[in-house]
Amino acid sequence: MNIEQFETLGLFLGVGALYLFIVMAIWDVLKKSNAPRFGKIFVWLVLFLSPAVFIAKVIFEYFVE
Repeated sequence: MNIEQFETLGLFLGVGALYLFIVMAIWDVLKKSNAPRFGKIFVWLVLFLSPAVFIAKVIFEYFVE
């Protein structure tokens, strides 16, 4: 494994771990709040679309190169 592969792996694992902590924190806040159902759905939609953009960027870069 060269340094570029190690950096890429570290990036994905680090971002994945950070994202997991964000999901747990938001889940706890939404569970304790008195937010309406539409607001909770909107929060989860935005939260789960953000990594989709990150994955789409990686796929796009793969096909462009």
